[in-house]
Amino acid sequence: MKTLGMCIVAGLGLSACATGMDGVTTGTANQNNNTDKVVTQYPVETALLNIYTKQRSEKLVATVDGYSVAVDIKTTPKGNLRFNNKMVQGAEVSTINTVNQQITDQSVAINYFTLDPLAFHGFTDSTGEYSVANQTTSIPKVATVGDSSQLITENVYADSSMRQKTAIYNQAWSLTQNTNDTAWLCIENSSNLLLSFDPAGTSSECYKINPKGDILSSKVTLTQPNESGMSKPIVFNSQ
Repeated sequence: MKTLGMCIVAGLGLSACATGMDGVTTGTANQNNNTDKVVTQYPVETALLNIYTKQRSEKLVATVDGYSVAVDIKTTPKGNLRFNNKMVQGAEVSTINTVNQQITDQSVAINYFTLDPLAFHGFTDSTGEYSVANQTTSIPKVATVGDSSQLITENVYADSSMRQKTAIYNQAWSLTQNTNDTAWLCIENSSNLLLSFDPAGTSSECYKINPKGDILSSKVTLTQPNESGMSKPIVFNSQ
């Protein structure tokens, strides 16, 4: 599936200016909670449905080299669609990237999935990219804090002919405690496995969820090598 980290890197060209970037984290630290009961189980499948398949909008912001960077994301369900010779459902992800309030890039991708159980099949985007996902493990209805698992392997092609493979990514999920009754559900995206050195690096998108699987806030962390070969995280937080 098309992750927000992939959209941000592609849209802003951050790998070209990674030196000196500092992630600014706002409002994502663990918070004190007056509830004594600690919730340790959360509905992972429901949360993923809310993130990737339901109507929603969010804005992610960061300060990068003194510039104000923002990413506006809108997810819109598209209903039944045909993808890779099968009937599936789709959700459109529209992304607008701005630097100091000036639009630098706009893109549209569609993630394809089936329900009962939830499974991801790939994505297409406005650049012509065509991805086929192989989901080897099922997504749990409920998971316990500390759980994690491989999610999918994403094979990305230059176009729908699938003659030129441009990338292979592994994606995995993990669940960690935040407060007594919230947790972070994170989707980790590997570097491009076709490259010995991937200038785009890796990404992690994390969603603060409650025991119902509602999305309370989010953050995307990009880890990219700079000119000296060291990695420096860049953190975008929901506003």
